[in-house]
Amino acid sequence: MQKYYFDHAATTPMHPDVAAAMLEVMTGAGGNPSSMHAFGRAAKQRVNRARDLIAAALGCKPSELIFTSGGTESDNAAIIGAAAAMRKKGKTHIITSSAEHHAVLHTCEALAEAGYEVTYLPVDQTGRVSVDEIAAAIRPTTGLISIMHGNNEIGTLQPIEEIGELAHAHGILFHVDAVQSFGTAAYRLSELPVDLMSFSAHKINGPQGVGALYLANGTPFEPIAHGGSQERKRRPGTENVAGITGFAKAVEICVNNPGSKKLFLDKLRTEWVDKLKSALAGQTEIVINGNAEHYLPNIVNISFIGIDTETMLMNLDMEGIAAASGSACTSGSLERSHVLKAMNLPEERLNSAVRFSFGLGNTVEELEDAARKIATIVERIRTNQ
Repeated sequence: MQKYYFDHAATTPMHPDVAAAMLEVMTGAGGNPSSMHAFGRAAKQRVNRARDLIAAALGCKPSELIFTSGGTESDNAAIIGAAAAMRKKGKTHIITSSAEHHAVLHTCEALAEAGYEVTYLPVDQTGRVSVDEIAAAIRPTTGLISIMHGNNEIGTLQPIEEIGELAHAHGILFHVDAVQSFGTAAYRLSELPVDLMSFSAHKINGPQGVGALYLANGTPFEPIAHGGSQERKRRPGTENVAGITGFAKAVEICVNNPGSKKLFLDKLRTEWVDKLKSALAGQTEIVINGNAEHYLPNIVNISFIGIDTETMLMNLDMEGIAAASGSACTSGSLERSHVLKAMNLPEERLNSAVRFSFGLGNTVEELEDAARKIATIVERIRTNQ
């Protein structure tokens, strides 16, 4: 049976050149980057070269990049580290949105239990946060605003430039979770009003278990881990040399060509919606959840009205089609998407939503076959209802 992977927002397949670059490290002589001998120096050079390449692609200084174990650690380090630093200045209020990734929401909840005040702002029915509502939520004690760039469940993009300018006008630090938008949106961090930004390699055809935190020079920050001088004492622990090497290779391949990649993904997304509408004409209504103007090109969240999400996902899996109901970090849970709930969608859309996300390896041809399979699934489900 032909299998189709339409869940790139959860994780992407590793690019063969990334695997080759990592294998060279893993089958090499080894060496701890902190060691003074030749093996250690060679490992350190690999880490430095990777940092230089990623920094150049992001438009920041190499010294402003901290390697982490992934996007979740990057979000945690950014929020906890910035909040702790601002607390020393009497700033204990944090602003975020109710549609953030759980790596942000759960961190904010933990900080609230530790005595911080957190404001969770609503989003509109397209998943966008209001800059005016952020402005209204600012207090004299506000020290940090954390708003994601591209939503991992619906693809909606947030106005991070406007939010950042607002934050800086009030002396507030601004953190952006860019894990999902990295690779499809081009960044020149030196030109953005952002103090901290989080990234992950496995969303851009790199390895799982490695990411980065951009920390603009001069940004108040307290490390959340201790025990070594690595990463300028901001994130101790022996560096994941193979993972960091693979991360840099993925950036070189995927991020340095954002224009052509965006056009390809936009085409896949548009073709998918068109083919589904054609295949399902007269069978069931489909509704796209998200913002029609500000969105990531590789994610589309679709409600199949009248068909339960879990039922659809089970049938998709049986037909060899991989999709999702929301964040991979909450898979296995029967809870409805907190993002769609935050958007206050009607129950019929909330209970029938499926996320499809595209990338390396997908083709227009396979979309047509997959759309036909979904039409068969819908007919089968309707017959048995």
